[in-house]
This record gives sequence, C-alpha cells and structure tokens, in this order.
Amino acid sequence: MRLSSLLALFRPALPLILGLSLGCSLSLLTVTWTQGDTDEPCGDGLVNGGLFAGNQGHNTKGGNRAGGGNEDFQPHIVPYYRDPNKLHKKVFRTRYIHTELGIRERLLVGILTSRATLTTLAVSVNRTVAHHFHKTFFFTGVRSPKIPHGMQVVAHGDDRPVWLMYETVRYLHQHFGGDYDWFYLAQDDTYTQAERLSQLVSHLSAGQDLYLGRAEEFIGGDERARYCHGGYGYLLSRSLLARLQPHLDTCRNDILSVRPDEWLGRCIIDSLGLSCVEVHQEMQYRYFELGKNADPEREDSAAFKNAFTVHPVSDPTLMYRLHKRFSQIELERTNLQIQQLQVQISNLSSLTPEGKAGATWPIGINSPFKPKTRFEVINWEYFTEEHIYSCIDGAPKCELRGADRADVTDVVETAVERLNEHYQPVLRFRKQRLLNGYRRFDPTRGMEYTLDLALEAFTQKGHSQVIAKRVGLLRPLSSIEIIPMPYVTEATRVQVILPVTAHEQDYVGNFLDMYVMNALDTHDNVLLTFLFIYEPFDAQRVSQNDVFAGIKSMIGEVEKRYADVKILWISVKTEVPSQVKLMDIISKKHPVDTLFFLASVWTEVNTDFLNRCRMNAISNWQVFFPIHFQEYSPAIVYRDQQPSVASSSAAESLKDGHFDRHVFEEACFYNADYMAARTKMAADILDNDEMLESMDVYEIFVRYSSLHVFRAVEPALVQKYVRRTCNPRFSEDIYHRCVLSNLEGLASRSHLAMALFEQEQANST
Repeated sequence: MRLSSLLALFRPALPLILGLSLGCSLSLLTVTWTQGDTDEPCGDGLVNGGLFAGNQGHNTKGGNRAGGGNEDFQPHIVPYYRDPNKLHKKVFRTRYIHTELGIRERLLVGILTSRATLTTLAVSVNRTVAHHFHKTFFFTGVRSPKIPHGMQVVAHGDDRPVWLMYETVRYLHQHFGGDYDWFYLAQDDTYTQAERLSQLVSHLSAGQDLYLGRAEEFIGGDERARYCHGGYGYLLSRSLLARLQPHLDTCRNDILSVRPDEWLGRCIIDSLGLSCVEVHQEMQYRYFELGKNADPEREDSAAFKNAFTVHPVSDPTLMYRLHKRFSQIELERTNLQIQQLQVQISNLSSLTPEGKAGATWPIGINSPFKPKTRFEVINWEYFTEEHIYSCIDGAPKCELRGADRADVTDVVETAVERLNEHYQPVLRFRKQRLLNGYRRFDPTRGMEYTLDLALEAFTQKGHSQVIAKRVGLLRPLSSIEIIPMPYVTEATRVQVILPVTAHEQDYVGNFLDMYVMNALDTHDNVLLTFLFIYEPFDAQRVSQNDVFAGIKSMIGEVEKRYADVKILWISVKTEVPSQVKLMDIISKKHPVDTLFFLASVWTEVNTDFLNRCRMNAISNWQVFFPIHFQEYSPAIVYRDQQPSVASSSAAESLKDGHFDRHVFEEACFYNADYMAARTKMAADILDNDEMLESMDVYEIFVRYSSLHVFRAVEPALVQKYVRRTCNPRFSEDIYHRCVLSNLEGLASRSHLAMALFEQEQANST
C-alpha cells in the first residue's frame, strides 16, 4: 500500500527522470577522459579510429581540444596585406550593368542599298520594319545628296557590289562584333517580317557558327556547296563573323564574282568550310518568291503566310501592301491565340477554389480592383454624347472636347459594332442615341465603360423596334513600352537662379534658411545666384538707400559662416520683370552646359527635388517644369486651431492644399537648350519688347523647341500660403493665371463653404 502510493506520487516525474538518465548516459560516451596531470589525451575510438580515421594529429601544447589536426574543420584566416610600395589601379565600374555582365543585343540588321534606291525602296524598308529591330543600318556605295530623315546610312565610297559587301562585313565586325549575337543582311528589295525573324533568332544559340538563309548552288561549282541568296536575306552568327574577319582581305583579292552574296558564300566556304543551310535544329528559314504582277491581298498559300522574307519587291507601294497584308495575318493569328487561351482559362477555372465564378469578364484580363477602404473606391464618371459631369477644374458639368469626345464616340461605335457581330443575322442594330454613359480608370486592367444605348433593332423580316440595352466595355492596358532615355546622373551641379523684387524681399530670409540647411549643410553640388530687380526709381537711389541692402547683408553672413561658399548676385533695372528678359541676362553669364533651376522666393530647396531636377532635365532631350504644392490660407482652413497644430508634422504637409497648375515659375533646364530655343524665337520677335513681356520660359520651350516639355506634380516642392502680387503689365494670359492661382489657393470648396456657413450663423445670431 505504501509502495503504490509512493509510485503514484512519482508517476508525473517519471518521464523527466528517464530523460535525464538517458541524456547523462549518452553524454558520458563522448567525453574525453584524462588521467592524472598528463597532457596526452586518451585515445577516442570515435575520433581516432572511427569517423575521422587518418586525422590523428594531437595538440601537444594544450589539452583543451581533441583532434586538433583535423584541418577540414579548422578555420583558415588569411590576413589582408597591401604592399605600400606597389601602385594599385582604381577599379572603374561600367555605366550599364549589361556591359559588365557581358549581355549583348540579339540582332543587328544591315540593308544593302544603292544611290538610286536609297530614297525609294530603302525608305519603304525603314518605314515598315526598321522600328521593330534594335538597330538598322543602310549600307550604300556613294551617299545620296539628300539623306532621308530618320535613317542611319553608311557610305563606303564605292558602288561595286562585291566591294560594298566586303566593306559592310568588315564594318559590322569592327563596330558591332562584340555587341550583337546575330547579324541579318538583306537587299532593299526584300520585305522582312520582323516579328518572325526576331522570334527565330531568339531560339538560336549564338555560340555556334551558322550561315542561315535560302541555299543556292554555285554555277559550275561543287554540288554540295551552297551560298545564301541575298534577295531573301541571311543570318550570320557573331562567332562566324569573328572567324571570317581575318580572311576578308584574302577573299577580296582571290575570289572573283559579280554577285556579292555569291562572293560572301564562297569566302565562308573556302575560309571556314561552312555552307549555307535552310534548316538548323529543326528550325527552318522560310521564304517566298513573289511572282511578277502578284497581288499580296490574293496570296493565301501557307508558304506565303509563314514566310520570313519575300522577294523581289519592285517598288515602295508593293512594299507597303506586303506590310499591310502581313500585319493582317499576324492580327488574325493573335486574335485566334487569344480566343484559344480564353477557352483554356475558362475550362481550367472550374478547378480553382472560386470555380467558374473566378473567371471574371473579360477572360484573361485582371479582375476589377477591390477597394479595402472607402478611400480606395474608384469613382465613375458620368457622361453623355455632349457633356461630361466630372471636370478637371472642379465644375459639375463641362462640354466634351478633344480626346474625351473622340473616346466616347469610339466606344459607342465599337459597342454597336460588337452587338451586330454577336446577333447577326437574326438581329441588326442601329444607334439612336446614348442614354447614359459611365466610365472609370482601373489601374489594374484599364478603362471600363458602361453604356445605356437606345437602339433600333431590325429583324430579318424587316420589322423594327426601339429598345434600350446596357453594354459593358473595357479598353485594356496594352503592353508596357520602355522609352529609351539618355544617360543622366545625380552628380550634376545645379545652378539655382532666384529673381527678387522689392515687394518679395520679406520672403528671402526663409529661402536662405532652407537653402543653408538642405544644400550647404549637406554639401550638395549646388550654386546660388540672386537676381535683384530694381525699379527705375529705386535704381537711381541705390547709392543712398539700397532696397536690397538687408538681403545682401544676409548673404554676407552666410559667406562668413561657410568660407568656401560664394553666393553671387546680379542687379537688373526694369519696369516689367519679364522671365525671358531675366533669363537672357543669366544665360550670357554661364556656360552652355549649365543646369539651371529657376526658383521663386517661396521655393523651399531640398535634396529630393534637386535630384529629381537633375534626373528630369536632360540636355538636348527634355526640360522639367514642376507643379509645386501650395498650402491653403491658414486663416480659413485652421480657424479654430493654432498654426503650430496645423503644421505639427511633415507628413501632413500635403494635407491641406493643392498642386498649383497655374504657376510656371519653377523650371529645370540646360542653358544650351534655352539658347537654342531663344535663337529660333529671335526671328519672330525682332527686338519686340512687348512680345518678350507677354511670354514666359515655359511658352518659349513649347513654341520654339522640339524638346520634351515634362510637366508633373512635385510633392517635394511645398510652398506656404501667400497672396501673390499680379503685375497688370504682363500679358493677359500670365495675369489671368496669377489671379486664378490666388483664388484657387485661398482654400478648398469645403473650407470656403464652411467659412460662409459659420459667417451666416454668426450674422443671424
């Protein structure tokens, strides 16, 4: 009885006792035992004779470790040593990552043309297929007096066909041998289906010697040797071109031929032992020989539809007709593939957790965006055929114009067309009018439309009836296109230009404080130049009473604080401080490669915007006009709050305000671009000061420059509320924009409505 009660007492602790006993027993098996005070460890069967047999070196200097000779498990620390007497070269990184990784473009296209056909057939080739390839060159013997626009023409100086081929192959290897994997050569009377050729090249390995095209027999030569016919184009691999380069001079001197393609084929065969092939790794080079007086619209054979190249093309009109025909063929194939994929998606959707309901319309397009909060709900815009009820300026109703009208017209016509395709021949529809229209832009799928149409339906027997039908349409987002842009860097020096008038000098102190904190303290690569604008009366009294003396003293204090900083200023006397006149003065005093940031006294300079200024202003390519964020009047927005509470955090700086689209004072551009636009403008103004006063820098770039004028909102440019002084001597457009900026910058509609409501409540009591 006593034993059973004792066992019952220890029963909950039995697993713990057994675990401790087993752990101690196993640990004793791996302990290295030592005897007495000797440093020699006893032999361990696991170490010396078991798992690590052969590594029996022992540590004779200390008994703190066993198996010290086991080098596989000992760390080897290699100390870094740099010889101070040896010069070390600086490592330069490449500009682009694909250069460092050795990534090459797949295909370069070379078109062999002549002086007679450069402005005819070569132009048609350039307009139809050249834009589908990464780079296309037109090689000719003698350059034409007038080179067509947008074509890269290389003239070798000799019209002999064989010499032209020799110089072309040598030019390709010398200039692009290491940049491209494949080289495609064709004549200018060859039509090339660019997408199919690019797809063929993408499945070929560039590491092998390949000479691919339409194989032709040599006249009177070996029956097994073939050369590629130049009229149907041919592909040369990069490795073949590299091996052929040393033999070109020998081939030019030893091989006699009239045809350039035959000469090249003989050179490749004699030098490298390679013959032209039409099939490689089960991939066939398809071509089609166009008959005389053939009509591309009537060609319906499989050989024509699947061809990579078509030859001969006698005139540019035929080239354009071939391009139209092949574009239609590709469009039909693409639509068929889309239908097949939609059927597959619809069949597989039943296996998904959502079932058939998971396949949203249209099949294959992303499902509609599902907002998580009420703030993410996408608003629908209501429209009719004449008006839209969601306007940019906030008005409740405005007239449909321009692109919006064209968009609505196209959508309505498409809806009626698709309805006729679906219901014919049973019913035929004709639009009466648009009852209601709704649209919204879904960033995950595209522009969605819902239309209520009044349609007149006709039956096969001629009966008709007016019905109302609701249809839904989607204009999906197309594939994203990466626009190539010139290389820019954030290390470019920015020259800040600050025009100041006597009425604006009270705001200069805040500008200087922000400039010192965000540019000088951070050692940013920025320079500052003040442009003091004196009125004629103030300019006469500048020696007795300088209106800008306070600003100049502040500049002196900054220069004393930062010994290596020099802030320049320029004095100008004018009654109308036209932006163009001021920039003419600044432009002459700076180099042509200067990057200007034209600022205002209310601008708060910061690093984020300066970097975007450097990245968005591209010399000879693009100018940048940011839209700053203007805060509303605190007297209206924060009527019951202290100003410190209203601006307590930087995260709320974009909360109560708006992006001022009416102000064009801030701008980033290069001096060379401004000088080029100003030169084009000089012929129109002829020293007409009134015209200079009626224009600003933005209008100059829009009217007299071919550069991209990039106008975008800039959240890093935040300005406090200020009521600007609008100069009536400026042009009507500039004065009107200034007035609108003051009116819209006062407060939002809700704030103004609340202020009026409170005022009426106060007056009523």
